[in-house]
Amino acid sequence: MAFQEYDQFDAVGLAALVRGGEVSAREVMAEAIARAEQINPALNFLTHRAYDEALAAADSARLPDGPLKGVPWLVKELASAWGGHPFTNCLPYLREQVAPTDSLLIARMKAAGLIPFGKTTSPEQGWALATESSLHGVTRSPWHLERTPGGSSGGSAAAVAARVLPMADASDGGGSIRVPAANCGLFGLKPARGRISLAPLAVDFWCGGATLHCVSLTVRDSAALLDVTAGGLPGEPYALPRPARTFSAEVGAEPGRLRIALVTDTPSHGTPLNVEVRQAVEEAGRLLETLGHAVEPEPVPYDFWPLYKTYTAIVAVETALFLDNMAPLVGRAAGSADMAPLYWTMAAKGRAIDGPSHARNIETMRALCRDLMTRMAAYDAWLMPTVPMLPRSHGYYDMQLDVEAYDDTRMGPDCCYTAPFNASGAPAMSVPMGWSKEGLPIGVQFVGRDGDEATLFRLAAQIESARPWRGRKPAVCA
Repeated sequence: MAFQEYDQFDAVGLAALVRGGEVSAREVMAEAIARAEQINPALNFLTHRAYDEALAAADSARLPDGPLKGVPWLVKELASAWGGHPFTNCLPYLREQVAPTDSLLIARMKAAGLIPFGKTTSPEQGWALATESSLHGVTRSPWHLERTPGGSSGGSAAAVAARVLPMADASDGGGSIRVPAANCGLFGLKPARGRISLAPLAVDFWCGGATLHCVSLTVRDSAALLDVTAGGLPGEPYALPRPARTFSAEVGAEPGRLRIALVTDTPSHGTPLNVEVRQAVEEAGRLLETLGHAVEPEPVPYDFWPLYKTYTAIVAVETALFLDNMAPLVGRAAGSADMAPLYWTMAAKGRAIDGPSHARNIETMRALCRDLMTRMAAYDAWLMPTVPMLPRSHGYYDMQLDVEAYDDTRMGPDCCYTAPFNASGAPAMSVPMGWSKEGLPIGVQFVGRDGDEATLFRLAAQIESARPWRGRKPAVCA
């Protein structure tokens, strides 16, 4: 097969070709590498290349014959440990660090047949809805080079949107899967808290608020990946039971008549809702009605600012702890020159919070989230914006600001629809639902009940069938 046809296949489709002998894993990997090299100069999504290792794995007789056999994979340079490769979180302080081993998540991906061939950009430590860092520079959107692809998984999203590969590694602690998916016209599911194990290097991260998965061109790729990566270990604090059937089985399954809440107002102190984003959410509601669902307007189901302030205080404490834990590996304590002012002041904020206050913040957040999820449980899903604005221009998320100014004027107002569901642990997904007059993608968000990714996958697949998005490609495309 001549591989002009490469981007006609999603990950599940490529794996079927490899398993069926229609194309070799090497041919697939060589095409992904060629596309990465073609597109990266324009977009800057790569931090690290491991092409020889990837081609050797593709050639190996020991390549696992799993459901994603021979599919190329890019690992995000944040949180995901790929043994023997950089493990810096794009933080200058950690520029020399290498992962000592594969995380359980990466090991499970490899066992399913995925082949990593590089690492993608993120902002320092991930706390941004853009992908810019002093180590790797600015990552650009393939839809508009002067706009951000989102963050913190913007490198992965830019690569997938530009058709370098069909899906790539992503993580989400405040919107970092869903926002890049929205900005790049992709599907992005944040799994439920406890669905993905962080073993062996961590047990908990931001009280379960941060998790890992992917951004993808298709719904079924996201489901297939979750099938092979889901599952906690005994003793982990949030581990969820295995679902009765696979997530892949939910894709294409009849969702039934769902009761869906529609939110188009702005959370307290959030960024005002852009008119075109509002129209996309309302259009999604109308589409759902034509598909047989009951759609009912509802106000925002949370008081954003108290929840956000409590969550970010917890994040600050854990940032200080993370830097302290890294000091023995680096060989010295971190200093202000080792990171952007945002993170230096975030760590200082965390160190100033005493033990009883931290414990109180955790209890407060859990109480707020219990009330939130109890309120939301009246519906099968909630429909709202992923972000209130169109993709920002580069430089908006200025990490030269101190943590309070940054959270109050940049990060907080823009993640007013996403961060609450990191705090609560609810599964949530961004689905491409339109394009602005400028041709920029617009995603809408669906939030499910506790642990109920299954309903989200059924609903996403129904929308994908009724309103396909994959055929629309950005200006910069392999």
